[in-house]
Amino acid sequence: MLFNGYANDDFFDEMFAEDGSVRNHYSNIMDRFNRLDPPEWSQRQTATDLAFMRGGVTFTVYSDSQGTERIFPFDLVPRVIPANEWKVIESGLIQRITALNMFLHDLYHEQKILQDRVIPPHYVLNAKHYRREFMNVNVPKDIYVHICGTDLIRGRDGTYLVLEDNLRCPSGASYMLENRAAVKRAFPRLYQANTVRRVDTYSADLLKVLNHVAPGNLGNEQPNVVLLTPGVYNSAYFEHSFLARQMGIPIVEGRDLVVRDMRVYMRTTAGLMPVDVIYRRIDDDFLDPSVFRADSLLGVPGLVNAIRAGNVSLANSIGTGVADDKVIYYFVPKIIKYYLDQDPILPNVDTYLASEPQDRMYILENLHKLVVKSANEAGGYGMLMGPWAAKEEIEEFRKQILANPRNFIAQPPISLSRHPTWVGEGFEGRHVDLRPYILYGDKITVTPGGLTRVALRKGSLVVNSSQGGGSKDTWVLQGDA
Repeated sequence: MLFNGYANDDFFDEMFAEDGSVRNHYSNIMDRFNRLDPPEWSQRQTATDLAFMRGGVTFTVYSDSQGTERIFPFDLVPRVIPANEWKVIESGLIQRITALNMFLHDLYHEQKILQDRVIPPHYVLNAKHYRREFMNVNVPKDIYVHICGTDLIRGRDGTYLVLEDNLRCPSGASYMLENRAAVKRAFPRLYQANTVRRVDTYSADLLKVLNHVAPGNLGNEQPNVVLLTPGVYNSAYFEHSFLARQMGIPIVEGRDLVVRDMRVYMRTTAGLMPVDVIYRRIDDDFLDPSVFRADSLLGVPGLVNAIRAGNVSLANSIGTGVADDKVIYYFVPKIIKYYLDQDPILPNVDTYLASEPQDRMYILENLHKLVVKSANEAGGYGMLMGPWAAKEEIEEFRKQILANPRNFIAQPPISLSRHPTWVGEGFEGRHVDLRPYILYGDKITVTPGGLTRVALRKGSLVVNSSQGGGSKDTWVLQGDA
């Protein structure tokens, strides 16, 4: 029996209830896996790893002396979500992106939420990713966030909580698609026997979103869409090339594009081809050296003027990063209430702001008990895990907080839910989160699944691939088990 000796300890376990029984929605999986022995499982896992290697399913770790290119670690046991749970997740994510999009439109136009002091203006006006250059610029269909990846976790009681929103260039969708293909290859009959909702329409759905926000001056012409990448050395380049190939659109670098008379063109062997929509995977700072960073070699001079003129659409829009600032995260429940007059369906994690004197005092007195995060870092960087940190690291963060309190928030450590994960000779519990993908076009859709990320190191709560994390396929069932 593969799961003999498995202990769920004092955590919410996705597969097993507190009494050790298998949760109903995992019963079919357990029946199938119990017919395998450890050598058979290892064989299937090894075959999957080799397929990932041959397919180039990789990510980049810049600081690793053993080499930058790594196979994205993948565990074959899928995470299963019953339909009733997914309904709540889906509703909460649609509510959240609706409110955040309204917030961004307001922020770059009337700024009523600041005038009404729902959010103290200095938090927004001093935010790293607030773009004054984009004030009063109208975006197609008033949609700022076309693709969003919101990270969810579950605490000890199994309640879903929002950990953060990724509204600039959310990554990981390609791994979601590759993970599904891998499980279907490894266990084809198991997949067919379960009524699992599809994720393989994601690329087609994304292309529909990009076409939907094309400039309005095209008439009945099909818009020309491109994916703008920083290049092959970017950590997410596999995803960039994968999605461009899936959507059947060109993948370009900044040097492939040129602006003439406030129109964007792509250089081709047949001459200049007009570009109508850019799915950008480059941060704002590097998009246009004539407006943002003058030393950027990744962007396109004149791009911002073309956007302002309404001749090209950008997904996601410039300036969306202000809404995934971790300090603004604190105010999202108030944002939802302000624009929608609703309470959040998916609650935030309790959060303290270091820039508020009372919160700052609490944080500094309890650094050894808290998780401290930099407001604009990603990938698990710029973070203090207080209960597990050395005294020297705690003192270094104390100095940083005192020097720049606006740049830090703190949260109590959440005991992320765990999931059985293969560790070489058997199964052990490893902590997981979930990143569903939300697309905003003519309607808002949530891809039924997402990327379940796994903290592969025993006891670790950090799921990011750059910090030793991996992933699982995520099954959303058609009906409740």
